[in-house]
Amino acid sequence: MDLDDKDVLILGGSGLVGSAIARRLLSFSPSKIVLVSLYEDEVRRAAESLDSERGETAVEYDWGNVFLPADVARLSREELLADAEARRLVVGDLLDDLSPEILGRSFLYRLIQQYRPHAVVDCINTATAFAYQDVFTSARDLLALSHEGVVTREVTERHVLTLTMPQLIRHMQIMVEATRAAGTQAYVKIGTSGTGGMGFNIPYTHSEERPSRTLLTKAAVGGAHSLLLFLMARTPGAPAVIEIKPTAAIAWREIAFGPVPRGGQPLPRFDCPDPLPLDSAFEAEASGWTDLERPVEAAYIDVGENGVFAKEEFETVTAHGQMEFITPEEVAEYTVMELVGRSSGRDVVAALDSATAGPTYSAGVIRAAALSRLEALEAEHGVRSVAFEMLGPPRVSKMLYEAFVWSRLRPTVRALAESDAAELAGESAALVAGDEDLRSLIISVGLPILVQGEKVYRASEVIVMPEAPDGADVERVASRGWVDLRPSSCEKWIRRARTIVEQAEARSRNPGSGSGLDWAALEADDAIAPARFVKWVFRFEDDGERIKR
Repeated sequence: MDLDDKDVLILGGSGLVGSAIARRLLSFSPSKIVLVSLYEDEVRRAAESLDSERGETAVEYDWGNVFLPADVARLSREELLADAEARRLVVGDLLDDLSPEILGRSFLYRLIQQYRPHAVVDCINTATAFAYQDVFTSARDLLALSHEGVVTREVTERHVLTLTMPQLIRHMQIMVEATRAAGTQAYVKIGTSGTGGMGFNIPYTHSEERPSRTLLTKAAVGGAHSLLLFLMARTPGAPAVIEIKPTAAIAWREIAFGPVPRGGQPLPRFDCPDPLPLDSAFEAEASGWTDLERPVEAAYIDVGENGVFAKEEFETVTAHGQMEFITPEEVAEYTVMELVGRSSGRDVVAALDSATAGPTYSAGVIRAAALSRLEALEAEHGVRSVAFEMLGPPRVSKMLYEAFVWSRLRPTVRALAESDAAELAGESAALVAGDEDLRSLIISVGLPILVQGEKVYRASEVIVMPEAPDGADVERVASRGWVDLRPSSCEKWIRRARTIVEQAEARSRNPGSGSGLDWAALEADDAIAPARFVKWVFRFEDDGERIKR
C-alpha cells in the first residue's frame, strides 16, 4: 500500500508500540492518523507529542473501550460492573447472535465507520485485557455462592464478563464486519505470545502455580487470536491481515532518576524501625511502620505497559537466556514494512510457527548502553536501583534483594559458598537493623523482611500477605515474596554459591576459547551481582532459560 494520502487508525495509539508506529508512519506522509486509547488524557498527550513531526498529516484522537458498546465505552470497569443496566447491555451484546443492532452499538464498529481508515493498526494487548479479568477467581466465587444458595443475576453477569473466549470471538466478529464495511485495505495486529517468548518454564508468574493459569490464559487467548486472524485473512472482502507477534519484552520509553511511579502515583516510602512479632505483624490492627512522607527515588527505565523497572530488574529480565527484549521502534519498522508491501518475515498469519519477532542484535547492543546509563545515575545519586516490584511476581524482587544483601556482606561467590548460615543470618539481620535506607526501600516496595528469631519488618502495603494472621503459612508466603534472611534461607543461597563454584572449577578443567563456551557464566571469584545470581537460579533451578529466539 502506498501510504501517501492514506488514513490510518491506530488502536492503542498512546502506548509504547502505538506511539512508535505513529511516529514511523509520519515519514510516509499519510493524510490522517487517528490515535485511539482507553483514556482521554493519555491519548491527547500522545497526539500532541507528534505535533512537531506531523508536517501536513492530520493527527486526531478518540478514546474509550473498543470491546464495549459505545454508550458505555467510557465507563471504568468498576462503574460498568456496578451499573445493572450497563451490565445487561454488555452481556446481551456479548452472548446474543451478531446482529446489525449489536454492530451499530459497538464502539469499535462506530470508530471504523466514522474514520473509514485505509489501514487499521491494532496495538491493544487484547489477550491481557481479557485474561486478566480472572475467570478462575470469579468461578470460585460463583461456586461458593451457589453452595450457599445465593447466586444472583448480578453475580452471574459479573462472571460472564470474565469469560475470555466469548469476548474475543465477538471482538473479532465486529472487527471483520467493520473493516469490510469500511473498505479497509490492511489490518495489522500487534499480538502477544503471552510469555514473552518463553515456555512453560517461564520463571515469572502470578501465583504458586508455575506458570499461573492467568498467564496461561493470556497465552491461550493470544494463540486463539492468531487463529482467528488467520481466518480473517481468508475471508472474502476482508482486508489483508498481518500479525506481528513480539516474543520478548518491549522496551523502552525513558530512562530517568526521580520519584518512582506506580499506578500513576509516586511510590510512597515507609520504614519499620523495629521488627514486629511474626504472630501479630499481619493482624488487621497491626502497626509499627511509619510513612516517611517522601517517595521512593531511584534510577528507573520506563518499559511502557509493564511500568518501570529498576536497573537490576531490567538487567535480570532482559539478560541473555531470559525474556530479553525488542525495541518498539523495531516493532514499528516491521509493521510499516508490511503496510507498504515489503515482507518483514515476521507475519504470524503467513507463518504461525516461524515468524515471531524475537530479541534482536540491536537491542542486545543498546542494552549495554541502558545499563551503563542506569549505573551512572546510581553513582551520581548514591542510590542503588535493585527492584521496584512492578514486574508482577514478587519472587523476582525478593531474590534480587536477598542477593543484594549477600553482596553487601560477602565480596565474592566463593566467599558466600564458604559462609556459615547462622553467621550470615546474624550479619544480615544486623545490616537490616542498622541500614534505614536499605530496610525502608525493601518494605516500601511491598516486600516484608524476615529475620532470625521469626521477626519481620513490613510497611502498610504487603504484596504477598499471609492467609494466617499468626504467620503459620510463613514458609509459603516467604518463598513467594518476602526477603528471607533467616538461617534456612541463607543455607539455600550458600548451597547455590557452592554449586556455582563447582561449575566454575569444572569449566577450568576443560579450558577453551570457542563460541560454544558459556561466556556469561558466573565464576567463583566474581563479585555477587544480583541480576546475574538470580538469572542463575532461573536457569539451573527453575529450568527457566530461553531456548528459542
